[in-house]
This record gives sequence, C-alpha cells and structure tokens, in this order.
Amino acid sequence: MPDLLVLRGSLVLPDRLLEHGQLVVRDGRIESVGKATSSTPRGATMIDADGGYIAPGYIDLHVHGGDGADFMDGTTDAVIAACRAHARHGTTTIFPTTTTGAPRQLTAMLEACCVVQKSQTAVDGARIAGVHFYGPYFAPDKLGCHSPEGRREPEAEEYRQHFATGIIRIATCAAELSGAVEFYKFARKHRCLVTCGHSNATWPEMEAGYKAGVRHVDHFWCAMSSVSSLKQRCGTPMQASMEQFVLAYPEMSTEVIADGFHLSPELLRFAFQMKGPQRLCLVTDSSRAMDMPEGQYRFGPETDGPWFINDGDVGRTIDGSGALASSVKGMDHMVRAMAAATKAPLWDVIRMATLTPAERAGIAKDVGSLEKGKRADVLVMSKRLQVRRVVIGGVLSTEY
Repeated sequence: MPDLLVLRGSLVLPDRLLEHGQLVVRDGRIESVGKATSSTPRGATMIDADGGYIAPGYIDLHVHGGDGADFMDGTTDAVIAACRAHARHGTTTIFPTTTTGAPRQLTAMLEACCVVQKSQTAVDGARIAGVHFYGPYFAPDKLGCHSPEGRREPEAEEYRQHFATGIIRIATCAAELSGAVEFYKFARKHRCLVTCGHSNATWPEMEAGYKAGVRHVDHFWCAMSSVSSLKQRCGTPMQASMEQFVLAYPEMSTEVIADGFHLSPELLRFAFQMKGPQRLCLVTDSSRAMDMPEGQYRFGPETDGPWFINDGDVGRTIDGSGALASSVKGMDHMVRAMAAATKAPLWDVIRMATLTPAERAGIAKDVGSLEKGKRADVLVMSKRLQVRRVVIGGVLSTEY
C-alpha cells in the first residue's frame, strides 16, 4: 500500500482547525498530523486539498440504504450497493440499520452484513463496523413509515439468536414494551450502544430503561413521545416525555436528521445548544431512494416493504398525510445543513458526524478523528463542504 500525503488544506481536528496542514498515511494508518513541511515521504501519492478541508471520514449510526438498495433486502449485492453509495457522500464507517420485518428477513440482513464485513475492501464502500438492530421492537402507535405487520414485542428467543451473529453493535427497543428492560440488559452485556426509539414512553419508563442501560434516543423529535402524545395515552396529569428525559440527563445522547425537512433550523440549533457536540450525532436515516430518481420505492425489504414516495427532497408516505418516510440525503448534506442552521464552529459540526458517533458506538480508538495511529479514513472537501476525495483505510477511492 503506497504512502499518501494530503496537503494544502485546513485540518479539521476535534477542537480546532489547523490551517496549512498536512497528513501522512502509511500502511493504512495515520502516520502524522500537523503543519505542512517541506519534506515529503519518498514515493508517496500526493492529494492536494487546494485550500479546502481535510477531515475524518463520516460515521453513520442510523442508515437504511441508498442507490436503490435497502440493507433489509438481505443480499450481499444490496449491502455493497448501499455502502458504496454512502461512501460517495463521505461516510467511511457505517452501521446498517434494520426495519420492522419477519424473523427470516432480519436473519437474512444480518447474514448478508456479516458476509460483506468479513471480506470488505475499500472498493466496497463504507466499512461496516456493526449492525444497528433497530426494528422490529417498536411501539404500535409510533411506527412511522415502518410496516406494522413486522412489528412485535421483544422476544428473548428471537433476539438472542440475532445477537449470536456477533455483528450487532447498536440495539433499539421502545421502552414501554413488555420485555424491553430484559432486552436492554442483554444488549448492554453485549457492549452495544443501547437506544430507545419509535416509542411513546413516559419518563418513568425511560428511567427504567436508563437503569437497564439505555444511553441514546434515536432521531430526536421523530417517532418519539411528547407531552401531547402522552396526554392521549395516559390522560392527565400530563406526563414528561422522552424529550424532557434526554435533555435532563447529561449522559443521554441523541441524533438529528439534518436534511432540512425533518427538523427546522430552530430545532437543529436547539438540539445543539441543549446537548452539545459531545452528545449529539448527525445521522442520515436514508432510504434506498438516496441518489435515485423521484418516484415510488419500498421502505425496508424489496419484497414486501411499505411503499413511499421520493419527491426529490425527502421520502413521504403514500397515504396523502404528508408524513415523512426517512431521508434521501447523504451525510455530506447533513453536515452542510447543520453548519448553516447552527453557525457552530466547523470542528463541532464535523465532530457530530465523526468522533461523537464513534465514541457512542465504542469505536473511537480506531476511527472518528485525525490522530496518529487511527485508521486512515479521510475526506478532502471544498470550502463549501463538498466531498472531493475519499480515503478509506488508506486507499484513495476512484470507484464510487
């Protein structure tokens, strides 16, 4: 593997920008990070950032597909197609995410991800660091665009078999479901980031989940309890919701879909101000419609997933309600939108798509920042944060 020298750009570090920086890659790892020097490694391939930014590769904790493929299609071809699509948008580490579905569909998805993970090279796109076991344990009144037929309560016999694959690293369950606490405890023992999502949980139910290991809530404000939704469920007195719980507990992290359609700029700013860059992650939650023409697509398995419409900006359900059905944008779009909405320092915005998700998922020793010894997952971006070059594990991509 030839050495790489990335130069003539501003290095995006976790706490600052380092102008006129350069980065040396050797044997797939970052060899050095610092100010540009006149000396260059002999025989190194030079990558000119041309005055733009040199940043760590993006990490997506919550993503369903892209380029016509959904991870729930359960084939290696679909997994690779989606990983390659997201690499085009700067994602170098990915956590393929399940939807609701039949046990056999979840098994096929996990098996396909295992096969790809074991033999994956940079040509195959974003590296699979693990699977986000997301569906099927959702609350029936918070399904969003997920298929109701594939929803169920957590069943120990089923999820123990899925965890036996060894690939699950993030695990979601609605906190109010029967068996949720047992699921959380089991996932925590398997060193997962334990999360609550698609839930209409009350504060006491969240508190029970927290004691069992929950430390994250999926896509803030989307398919989650609110004071008004809990009034419908519980009556009066009105109840504190997942929102209040996450904001009250410093250790709780969450994520936002910053595509410009799920959340307003004001909500993005509020989330950033309340949780900060160390506890807020950017995710795409993108569907198979990312990088595809406008039209009708299936969410989840190609065989029987519910239909939705890609209008070119976002996914929408076909029932005419205007309800959203996942995003159709990549992580580069989310970063640009978050930067515009918050006016936060660029290193904080990039952190929410790199080091923070790496820390929450327990992989920060290897990825998430430009530090010596870490895997060389590197982006070269323009001043407008357009991805120009992608390096995965020290390999410069020309394939995506």
